[in-house]
Amino acid sequence: MAAPEPVATRPPRDVCVVGAGQWGRNLVRNFHALGALRMVCDANEEPLAAALAGAPGVLGATSITTALADAEVRAVVVASPAEMHYAMVREALAADRDVFVEKPLALTLAQGQELVEIAERRGRTLMVGHLLEYHPAVERLKQMVDAGELGKLQYAYSNRLNLGRFRREENILWSFAPHDIDVLLLLIGERPSRVSAHGGCYLHQGIADVTVSNLEFPSGVRAHLFVSWLHPMKEQKLVLVGERQMAVFDDQAAHKLVVYPHTIEWRGRQPQPIPGPATPVEISADEPLRRECIEFLAARAERRRPRTDGANGVRVLEILAACQRSLESDGTPVSLTPVAEPDHFVHPTAVVDLPSRIGRGSKVWHFSHVMRDATVGERCILGQNVLIYSGVTLGNNVKIQNNVSVYQGVTLADDVFCGPSMVFTNVLNPRSEVSRRDEFAATPVGRGATLGANCTIVCGNSIGEYAFVGAGAVVTRSVPPYALVVGNPARQIGWMCRCGVRLPDRAGETSCAACGRAYRNSDGHLQAIAPAVPRR
Repeated sequence: MAAPEPVATRPPRDVCVVGAGQWGRNLVRNFHALGALRMVCDANEEPLAAALAGAPGVLGATSITTALADAEVRAVVVASPAEMHYAMVREALAADRDVFVEKPLALTLAQGQELVEIAERRGRTLMVGHLLEYHPAVERLKQMVDAGELGKLQYAYSNRLNLGRFRREENILWSFAPHDIDVLLLLIGERPSRVSAHGGCYLHQGIADVTVSNLEFPSGVRAHLFVSWLHPMKEQKLVLVGERQMAVFDDQAAHKLVVYPHTIEWRGRQPQPIPGPATPVEISADEPLRRECIEFLAARAERRRPRTDGANGVRVLEILAACQRSLESDGTPVSLTPVAEPDHFVHPTAVVDLPSRIGRGSKVWHFSHVMRDATVGERCILGQNVLIYSGVTLGNNVKIQNNVSVYQGVTLADDVFCGPSMVFTNVLNPRSEVSRRDEFAATPVGRGATLGANCTIVCGNSIGEYAFVGAGAVVTRSVPPYALVVGNPARQIGWMCRCGVRLPDRAGETSCAACGRAYRNSDGHLQAIAPAVPRR
């Protein structure tokens, strides 16, 4: 793989590096040397001053908002702490700047997908700092794998160990493993079919300091990643084992890439190792970070995708998220087997836990969450910030407006409409310190019912078919079919037609002035007796 070359003409001096910590200063040094740096930004004046001292003539800023107010800043390099990546990248993309962000792209898969979508929509360059893809040793190793010099790959392991640089916002998996996952995806050329992870939390509760992750690939290759910031010495080593040769990339060694032509022979039905001499592989001495910075400038100048683009960052986040799920479930394997293209739409910011079912033609919009074992029928629409709890079933053509949570025990039949911010409860007398999960009460909502904006349905009550609950009403007892209820507590004030128009208030037979459907009203019950009259 050829090293990235500088753009033919001198790049414009329009880059702002956000974050002047230890790694940020390395980026400042490189972009300044390439003649592309205009500004450095850091909220802390001490590291900002240190970075500016090494980059004469460069401007300083103490907030990304201030930096983006400079019209001559056309590209932003984000080297802030990982928990700030999403917000800063989003702000820069929204201001129509090209962005290079250090790994990881974000701390959730949904956030990473959203950033990629914004960059695509606005036509901006989005590059992720997966530095090892620009390392001459990794580039040479990729060439060897592609040329078959190692033979069929069998397994790989990677160690990334150190003492210190402890984090409180992300664990060791999210802090150290992105580089190794990216390199494994590059070299093996496949997406894992299954992952598992184990770890330990020793310094801070709930934040893993040590993890071991296992990746299984469809071709049979297996890999494991050992990362730790509680290790007595620094180690950055990748071992790749093939049928013909084995390769070791050790970033701490004098010879960073060494090949071992070891073979296995079978003698007397027993495998015998036949060691071969270690052979160092010649690689260039180019600084990987400089090559990475050049790639960003070249991709911008040529308006092409950089080698480690946003989609590359999302692929790594997908594996990290799966490892995190396994870590949180005591190492339970998580499947990543590809599935057929969905016949429904899920916005990149939404989360759909597996296993769950979403029917054909349904749409799950921004920041919604469908939990595992939930069932969403066909042609449903879930607006922004909707939660469908585990075990909940929605019928077909259900429409749920923004900011609604459908809890366990609630069942929505076909054609139900839930207005914005309406509320279902799941217990009658909740206390934060008292668990009442065994008291969840069933709340069935019949076909075609409408639940108005900001209304509340107290659990244990049923809503009859085609009933209409007015905005802001509080339902404390079951509502019969076709009933129109309003107020707090909700009281019935009339009847509604199936088409959503109020019926005339009279006993006996009545009909809808809008659609012509006929009903019989007797003893507090409404019964449909004739279908709608077709309109001419």
